[in-house]
Amino acid sequence: MVVLLIPAIYLLIYLYSVWDPSGRATALPVGLVNLDQGFTYRDKNLNIGSEVLTKLQAQQQFGFRTLDNEQQARHQVRAGQLAFALIVPANFSANALPGLRDGQGQLVIYTSAGNNYQSSVLASQFARVLGEDVNRTLNEQRWSLVLSANAGSQHSVDRLREGLSQLNQGAKELMQGAFQAETASTGLQQGASRMQSNVQRLADGARQLGTGIRATEAGLPPAEEVRGLRIGAEALATGHQDLNKGLQELRSASKQMLSHVSTFKAQIGEQAFVPAPVTEGLSQLNQGVELLDKGLQQALEGQDKLSQGASSLSNNIRTLAFGVRDLRQGMRNMTGTLPEDQQLDQLRSGSADVSQGAQQLHEGLHRLSQGARYLSAGLELMSKEVPRSVGALDGSAQGLAHSVNPILQVEAPVDNHGSGLAPNIMAAALWLGASVAAFLIHVRGLPSVAKDFSRLAQVLGKLAMPSCMALLQAVLVFFIARDLLGITLRHPGAMALILASASLAFVFMVFSLTRALGDAGKALTMLFLAIQISASGGFLPIELSGSLYAQISPLLPMTWVVKGLKACMFGAYEDNWQTPWMIISLWGLAALTMACTVGPWRYAPSRRSKPAMDF
Repeated sequence: MVVLLIPAIYLLIYLYSVWDPSGRATALPVGLVNLDQGFTYRDKNLNIGSEVLTKLQAQQQFGFRTLDNEQQARHQVRAGQLAFALIVPANFSANALPGLRDGQGQLVIYTSAGNNYQSSVLASQFARVLGEDVNRTLNEQRWSLVLSANAGSQHSVDRLREGLSQLNQGAKELMQGAFQAETASTGLQQGASRMQSNVQRLADGARQLGTGIRATEAGLPPAEEVRGLRIGAEALATGHQDLNKGLQELRSASKQMLSHVSTFKAQIGEQAFVPAPVTEGLSQLNQGVELLDKGLQQALEGQDKLSQGASSLSNNIRTLAFGVRDLRQGMRNMTGTLPEDQQLDQLRSGSADVSQGAQQLHEGLHRLSQGARYLSAGLELMSKEVPRSVGALDGSAQGLAHSVNPILQVEAPVDNHGSGLAPNIMAAALWLGASVAAFLIHVRGLPSVAKDFSRLAQVLGKLAMPSCMALLQAVLVFFIARDLLGITLRHPGAMALILASASLAFVFMVFSLTRALGDAGKALTMLFLAIQISASGGFLPIELSGSLYAQISPLLPMTWVVKGLKACMFGAYEDNWQTPWMIISLWGLAALTMACTVGPWRYAPSRRSKPAMDF
């Protein structure tokens, strides 16, 4: 049954991987990077890069992934995460739309032939088709713009020039009128400003005057007190007159008394027997009366002055009293005539509004004047720039016909188709060689003398000859690739190391499967080979073989052998051959460990041993 089913299963595995690659194209990861900044062409803003990417995404030809960074896209292509990337430069629209030269607008298609040669072939085909499609789209847009612009354009240009001429004349007249209005508004603004300042001072002065008059009126003495003051002053003047009369009478009496005292003193002096104290007393009395007379004389003189002053004071106080009365009446009349504070505030606010309005009017007229000046200059410039006839289409014939030229940038280049398939074929050849080497020995048989050896010694002794055979196969494969086929190797030493490690790992895996399943394990290795060839992306990108193969591909040892060989031969995957080599080595160690732990041994005497193959 196993022998019967092997061809059918092999056919099913391989054909399913290549059954419908075009139907699975959407699974192929392709990066899209749009750096185009757009361009204004015939008064229309266009961004051809955005249009190209939008159209590609709508077509869903591949599994497009939009990226923002060009370096990120290039890195993912080199790392094998993208089959290729389309990069639209920042000046693409500016170079492509005018069509000045053939192929001036460049689109960059970046791929890595070393990662997958078939992906680079698809990228090359994509670049060719994309260039034709973009050129056809640009030609359609240009002719659409030209045809729509040329329909009746000459007649429109003539009418436009006539209208611009009339508009320019009106703008000049507007500019002159605006200039005159601006000049007049300058004087109006200055007068309004001075008026506002004077009104402010007038309002403040009127308010202060009213406040001062009211304060003065409030400080005037009451009319009763003024009248009492006048009456008192008159009474004082009358009293001084009466006092003057009394003093004159007193002076007359003092003169009579002085005359009598002098006469009495003379009479006493003629008598002989008058006591001395009496004589002295009379003398003192006589002196006192004289002093009294002199004092009365002085008092009378002073009283005359006081009487005159009191009379004058009475007259002045009378005048003052009547003046205060008239002043109070005049202040009342004046305060009644002055405007109220509310009216002064309204006057001040009105003058400020007038000044502000004049300022705004001046600013408005100034802007109007500037606008008229700019309008006139702009219209004059437009009159000069408007063409007298409709111009021809820009660009050259070759540039307009083929303005876009896709540039294919290939990372890790491969010389030819055979070189691109070499890593996959070499890995399959090593697996085939390991399978054939396993047929040279009885995998489950050991001589009786090895019965007491350790499991590791038994396995290593059994693997010695097929391992040496596999290493020699790897050496032959290396020299055939380098010397006979002439493939340029980027890292020859690393490639030899990966070939040797892969050969040993494949021998260990075939040996462990045979130890576990017997001869059915050898048949299983053939089916496993078909699976690995289909899942390693040899003839098609793995994404085009179906989701199952794409999912199991990173889990298979041959996938990493192919990646390691591509890195060593072409510098693919950013020259990273170390990671594949370590994974291959881990597969070999795991297979060796499995071979030491599974499957029974059949022991036989050495004399009964015979070759595994009969030639």
